[in-house]
Amino acid sequence: MLAPTNQAPPAGRFSRLIRWNYTQAELRADAIAGLTVAAISLPQGMAYALLAGVDPRYGLYSAIVVTAVASMFGSSSHLINGPTSAISLVVFSALAFLDPDDKTDIAEALVLLGVMVGTIQIFIAVFKLGDLTRYISESVILGFMLGASLLLGVGQIANLLGVRQLGTGHQDIWTRLWLTLTKGDPLNPRAIAISVATIALALVLRRLVRAWRLPQLDMLAALIIVSGAAFLLGWTLPGLDGKRLVEIAGTVPASLPEPHIPEIKFGWIGQLSSSALAIAFLGLLEALAIAKSIAHTTRQPLDYNRQCLAEGLANLAGGFFRCLPGSGSLSRSAINFQAGALTRFSGIIVAVAVALAVLLFAPLTRFIPKAALAGLLVLTAARLIDIPRLRYAFAATRFDAGLVVITALVAVFVGVEYSILAGVLLSMALFIPRASVLKSRELVVSPERVVRERLPGDPPNPDLILIDLEGELFFGAAPELERALDDVLKRAAADRAHYIVLRLKRVRNPDMVCLERIDHFLHEAEKHGVTVLLAGVRPDFLAAIKNLHFFDRYPGDLVYVEEDEDYSATLKAVRRVYELLAAAKAGEGSAETDADQSHREKLYYLV
Repeated sequence: MLAPTNQAPPAGRFSRLIRWNYTQAELRADAIAGLTVAAISLPQGMAYALLAGVDPRYGLYSAIVVTAVASMFGSSSHLINGPTSAISLVVFSALAFLDPDDKTDIAEALVLLGVMVGTIQIFIAVFKLGDLTRYISESVILGFMLGASLLLGVGQIANLLGVRQLGTGHQDIWTRLWLTLTKGDPLNPRAIAISVATIALALVLRRLVRAWRLPQLDMLAALIIVSGAAFLLGWTLPGLDGKRLVEIAGTVPASLPEPHIPEIKFGWIGQLSSSALAIAFLGLLEALAIAKSIAHTTRQPLDYNRQCLAEGLANLAGGFFRCLPGSGSLSRSAINFQAGALTRFSGIIVAVAVALAVLLFAPLTRFIPKAALAGLLVLTAARLIDIPRLRYAFAATRFDAGLVVITALVAVFVGVEYSILAGVLLSMALFIPRASVLKSRELVVSPERVVRERLPGDPPNPDLILIDLEGELFFGAAPELERALDDVLKRAAADRAHYIVLRLKRVRNPDMVCLERIDHFLHEAEKHGVTVLLAGVRPDFLAAIKNLHFFDRYPGDLVYVEEDEDYSATLKAVRRVYELLAAAKAGEGSAETDADQSHREKLYYLV
């Protein structure tokens, strides 16, 4: 039997994504985990479609197609893709320009949106930009999840209360909530009872599941029990006038998703483009963050670009099957891992199980109250708020706390599609000034022949100035670098020192601006009769100065490359200075003393 491996083979080699030695033990573990996840995928798929404002079947279709394709091509052994709350919120915002009663246009726009999202994600994978997502702060993700969870809960208040939500998609969620509560229908006590009962029952069942280590079917069981009770009470049955006492989530036809080519209205592309970009990046961030979190425990190596490609292929394929755009699901992936899944084949089992459930039980969905699904969504929103990690972020630094708060506020009051962008921009704005700090300190050769940092009581060395630089040599650090080098030249002129050793072992990523400053410094030092030795030069710095033809005007024997950690290039440079000083004394007729020779040869390194 063919099945995906649980390792992370190189991307781009489909033949290495599968293996023949798939064991019965692995199949058994994957089957148990897959069926467990499928049980939660059914109510979540419908609930997230409801959240996105589309037909419930599109959420179930996503739990079939998107889940299967992402599992086939992905890198993580435990990540389960499909509809998610965060993506659904952005989809709702993306489709807000359409008439909510025009189901045909909404369905066509959803297909186009999925195709656009998948195309963007594939583009990111092809150009190997997936690795860049690792540089997005965890605080930004925490803030986004906090804001999205609050929106998820607030967005379901109307369904919890059994009233019709007022307002349009062009209005913010708080305005719509205010209109719904102040000018909407009277509260429906039956719907409130259903939502409260669903939440309470799901909480009780979760406790029993954990206490008795049962399969995690608590949400599905709560939905079935409450829906059955509502049916027996006659609340979900149409009356003589065709109306029900409580509104149902919708009906799902007993059919599998079929290929569909959308009727493209080119005006929609402009309307959907910003949301498609936001969903693409948000989906990748969600998926990679969840995969990395689980891999931290399993120690499974991940291929970020391959996972990005899997996300794109899943959403592209899903778009042509009328699927709700998806990403990695935090709850379903966690259940998959905790239920004992061993390979990506568990995701295939999830998709097959959901497909069979749609074929066999789809007619029963017409008895599911919308209030019950709303209760599960509110409970999901509460569980998505990671209180321990939020406390850790707030206790860590003001930088992290600020990122969490601002990202969450932007999500709640501006839009979830802009929150991560705002968080990333703020991260850059706060990080760049910190990264541009270039540290400069003076080193000395102590009487004990140790090269160390100069202390306040150490006398200056009249022959040698030894400066250690540390930090990023990019344009943001150029003013600090120029100031430090100017100070060194002034010091050399004041002390009449003829030698400067510039230690570059701890500088990184040189760019044109900083290299130009160093070139100017070398030129100015030469004009003043000062010899500069560059010590601890790293390969990237050496390659850069070769490209810029430094050695056409600067002697190569004054550059000391850091080759061996046990034999410091800085010590070589300092010894070279003492050799030059000894040669100068000999030229002046002064003989080198034994003490001078010992001082030159027996140097130790302390920094």
